[in-house]
Amino acid sequence: MSDQRGDPVPPGDPASHGDPVPHGAHGRPPTWPRRWAAAKKSPFLPAVVLIFILAAAAGLFAGSYTYTMANPTPRHIPTAVVGSGDTARQKAFADGMEQALNASLRLTLYPTYGEARRAVEEQQEFAVLRSRGDGVELDVAGASGASVAQLLAETGPKVGKEVGVPVTVRDIKPLQQGDPRGLALFYISLAAVIVGFVGAIQLSVHAARLRPAERIACTVVYALLGAFAIVAVVDWWLGALRLPFVESWLILALTMFTTGMVFTMFNTLMGRWAMLPTWGLMVLLGNPSSGGAVSWPLLPSALGFIGRWLPPGASVNAQHTAVYFRGSQHLFPFLVLGAWAVVSCTVFWVLRHRHPGGREPASAHAAPTA
Repeated sequence: MSDQRGDPVPPGDPASHGDPVPHGAHGRPPTWPRRWAAAKKSPFLPAVVLIFILAAAAGLFAGSYTYTMANPTPRHIPTAVVGSGDTARQKAFADGMEQALNASLRLTLYPTYGEARRAVEEQQEFAVLRSRGDGVELDVAGASGASVAQLLAETGPKVGKEVGVPVTVRDIKPLQQGDPRGLALFYISLAAVIVGFVGAIQLSVHAARLRPAERIACTVVYALLGAFAIVAVVDWWLGALRLPFVESWLILALTMFTTGMVFTMFNTLMGRWAMLPTWGLMVLLGNPSSGGAVSWPLLPSALGFIGRWLPPGASVNAQHTAVYFRGSQHLFPFLVLGAWAVVSCTVFWVLRHRHPGGREPASAHAAPTA
């Protein structure tokens, strides 16, 4: 076989099969920028990114909950001491407790037992220590923190035997019978947190054409209905907790609305990747540090502090006080939930043109088509 000039063509040459010979720009191998541009258009790129994100999220999820809940360790346990606190029995017992717990009892002196009890009601103290006859009395408050109360109740008599001081342990603020471990409040708050932002995700998928005001209104409605369902199931149906209905309902509704609007804010700022910061704040960081499953004194100090400023921790805190410490409700958790809700709504409203949903308003003066 020969080419156009009559010269013989080698058998392995592309021209021997009638294929065009590559030349010019088309003959050079593709550069890395061109390869990356082609890869970004591939339908497999989002799948690959999601695979690695999900794998990392699984590890972080397991790690965060295991780190905070698998083996809680006391750091500082706020304890009220009635009287001067310098009696030999009290000092020997307190020193023995610190050695046994490998933690410090943050002792605060109160002149009377009544003042110490009020401090427990205000959730400033987790236990009360006072002299009683030839020994000491250790009053714990299961409602303040079941894990802390259990730890003190188990360790106190053992330490008393070691130091030769008789110890009497009482639970002056027990948990309700249907919630012996004190986890029900954590579960209902967890339900409100997760359903709150999952509801916002579903609105963005199945009701994408909602306008900004309509989206906020729908979030309010499903938060109110969802919170009502939680309270009704836990209290009326299961009877696990006796809840102050209106207060618990509104706390859960505010929690659901806040977490829903947090996702909506991130969806406005980050588009389809909004799930990442929402999941990180609410589930990976917020729920383990909320103080619901593990009391504040048993959490790492940084997590115990951060948890109070996140919606899950604020919700657990407000719900816990509403159920077990009526009349001593604090404003702080409501300020935290309200601040997150206001900031999220403001960012969404100001940048609503960036939100992937919505629809154009219909023209009122549009001429009918022929």
